[in-house]
Amino acid sequence: MLIDRREFLGSTAAAGALALTRPVFGQAADAKKLSLGVIGVGWYGMVDAKAALKVGGAEIAAICDVDSDHIKKSADDLEKAQGKRPQEFKKHEDLLNVKGLDAVIIGTPPHWHALQFIAALEKGLDIYCEKPLAYDVREGRAMVEAAKKAGRVVGIGFQRRQSKAFAAAKEFIDAGNAGTIVQADVQIHFKAGTKDATPQEPPAALDWDLWCGPGPKIPYSPQVGHLNWRLERTSGHGHLVDWGIHYIDATRRVLGLGTPKRVTAAGGTYVLKDKITTPDTLAVHFEFDRCPVVWRHRLWGAEEWSPEVNTGVFFYGTKATVYATDNKWVVIPAGKNKDRQENATQGDPGTEHMADFLKAVREKKAPACTVEDGHASTTTVQLAMIAYESGSVVEWDPAAEKIVGNEAAAKLLKREYRAPYVHPYKG
Repeated sequence: MLIDRREFLGSTAAAGALALTRPVFGQAADAKKLSLGVIGVGWYGMVDAKAALKVGGAEIAAICDVDSDHIKKSADDLEKAQGKRPQEFKKHEDLLNVKGLDAVIIGTPPHWHALQFIAALEKGLDIYCEKPLAYDVREGRAMVEAAKKAGRVVGIGFQRRQSKAFAAAKEFIDAGNAGTIVQADVQIHFKAGTKDATPQEPPAALDWDLWCGPGPKIPYSPQVGHLNWRLERTSGHGHLVDWGIHYIDATRRVLGLGTPKRVTAAGGTYVLKDKITTPDTLAVHFEFDRCPVVWRHRLWGAEEWSPEVNTGVFFYGTKATVYATDNKWVVIPAGKNKDRQENATQGDPGTEHMADFLKAVREKKAPACTVEDGHASTTTVQLAMIAYESGSVVEWDPAAEKIVGNEAAAKLLKREYRAPYVHPYKG
């Protein structure tokens, strides 16, 4: 059975002690340690922080989080891991004032990314920002422009760019072995767990108003709080935007795609109604210049049929179909009853992606996923949600970054911020 997201990104956790010192990442033992800050340590910010320690040549100098329990636990863990306790803050503004920082890791929910990202650039820091780049398309454009102006190294957390399976699939397709790619199908059928969705008082350790930040202040419940915010419309924006974006990005990279010119979407919340605010069933048709890409997800019924292909991408070619996922790729030659060629791969993509970023910081070069590419993948999935939420066809002008002839859909390119926060897009 294929491994899931957590297993994929932690596939070498058992060898963590070895990974701290292994030379595969090319870090010189006598090089100056990079000083890192981590914004948001509830889950993935700490995954990235530990990856940086595995790479070596870096230390976590400061952390911040709106939950004091997160702060204490993460500071304790980091003190044990690196022998030095990081400075602890509640607000990202205070962390960014720490002297001597080289870069920051942004691991907060995406509705906070834009403000934290731009503030870090204004402090002259390099940035590793988790995906999606932004909550809305206009935030993404503002972030790209801010990064260009600052001239800093910016990497986006699309860890599948380190997947050997997707790299091999790309090489196979680029060589013409699959023929003309007619269509790509991307899917993650996943049985989503839910928590209590009843509005209630937030935990005492959590500053819920600050957590909501520039987004609307919605009633707290465990279902929209830590981790489960990913399926909440006002923060994570749903399964495609949160997890599916990894495979949309991988598809764009394999096929050399930009952003789609036309997007249609259909679906709904059928099984998890009254539990989540984004679709538990969704189908999206992206029309790219090279070929169409079709996304599907179900957040239920994931075990019953073909679980081995629940998570991955089918590239349908005139000579062969190529299936790729995190840890394997399969070639299925055209024609009836042809033998399939299955290839397994291994790796530690989370650590390798962080190693690529830290190397880029030291060498002042572009990392594996630039802010421009992160913006393109983020825009792609956000256009899908705009098509779904507006119930309309979205015609996209990639050069102008505009939705054409659809005023209702165009309004969804930018979400108004809650006062006193100010949206960074000035166009």
